Amino acid sequence: MTSWKPSSAPAVARRRAEMLERARDYLTAQGILAVDTPALSRYAASDVNIDSLAVRSKFGKDFFLHSSPEFCMKRLLAGGYPDIYSICRVFRDGEAGKRHAQEFTLVEWYRLGFDLQQIIDDTIGFITTCLNLPRLVENVVQYEYVDAFEEFAGVDALEDTVDQLSRACDADAKLESDIGMDRSTWLDMIMSTIVAPRFAQDQLTVVRHYPAEQAALARLCHEDERVADRFEVFCGDLELANGYVELSDAAEQQLRIDRDLDIRQAAGRAQSPSDPRLISALEQPLPECAGVAVGVERLHMILDQIDDIADVVTFVAEAP
Repeated sequence: MTSWKPSSAPAVARRRAEMLERARDYLTAQGILAVDTPALSRYAASDVNIDSLAVRSKFGKDFFLHSSPEFCMKRLLAGGYPDIYSICRVFRDGEAGKRHAQEFTLVEWYRLGFDLQQIIDDTIGFITTCLNLPRLVENVVQYEYVDAFEEFAGVDALEDTVDQLSRACDADAKLESDIGMDRSTWLDMIMSTIVAPRFAQDQLTVVRHYPAEQAALARLCHEDERVADRFEVFCGDLELANGYVELSDAAEQQLRIDRDLDIRQAAGRAQSPSDPRLISALEQPLPECAGVAVGVERLHMILDQIDDIADVVTFVAEAP
C-alpha cells in the first residue's frame, strides 16, 4: 500500500519556519527588498552541471521550471531595482540522494556595489543568523581555491594536467573513461572526494577564487584572470552557499553560454536556446553587484544535525 504519510514531523516544520523567519529578518534588516520571479520559462539552464525540468502547456509549447531565479533577478537589477532577495522553490532534473532533491528551496540575494569579501561576509552573517549560532562567525576559515587543493590534495589546480588530476583521484579505467579530458569535472571530483571531506565538521569554511574555467556567471578576478571572483561556503563537507561578483559583460556572458551549449551537445545532453533577455539586461548594463544562493534544506540539515535531506522536507519525491 502506498504511504500517504509526510516525511517529517510537525516539530521539523516548526524549526524550518523559525529558520526562515530569521532569514527574512536578516535580509530585511539589511534593507534588501523581497521580490518574486516566474518559475516557468521558455529557456532552460545552460550550465553543464544542471538539467532543467521540462513541462508542456496545453498549447503545445515547451516550458522549463527554473533552476534558479538568477536571470530574472538580474533583469530586475538592470531595470533599476535596489538590493533584492527571493525565497523560492527551484527544480533540477535528475538530482537525488541524501543531499540533493529535484525540488528544493533557494534563498538568493544581490547586493549592489559589493566586492568579493563583502558578499562573503554577508553570506556568513546570513548563515549564522539562520542557524542561530553566532559562534560560527568567530570560527570561519577562508582558503584560496588553489591553496586548498595544494594543502589537501597535493595538486596545482591551475597548472596540473588532466593526467595528474586523475592520478590524484586514484581513478580507475572506468572513471577515466567516464570523465575523459574534462578538466573542470576532475577538479569537481577532487573537491568533493578529497578536499571538502578534510574541512572541519564544526565550522564554516569559505573557498574563494575558483579557476576561470569554473567561473560560471562570475567575473574574472581583476588581480589574476586565471581565477574568478566566485566563492562557496561549506559546513564540514556540505556546501551551503555559492556566490559571485557578477559578470556584467554581455559579450563574455554570451560566449560562456555558447561554450556550455557546445559541451552539452557534444555530451548528448538536453539543451535549449539561451535566454536573450539576460544578454539584453547585461547590455543596459547590469550594475556592479554580487549575488549568492543558499539552499534552505541544507541549512536545515546543519540546524538539526542530520545527514539526509529527506528528514527535513514534508514529502520526498513521490514514486508513481
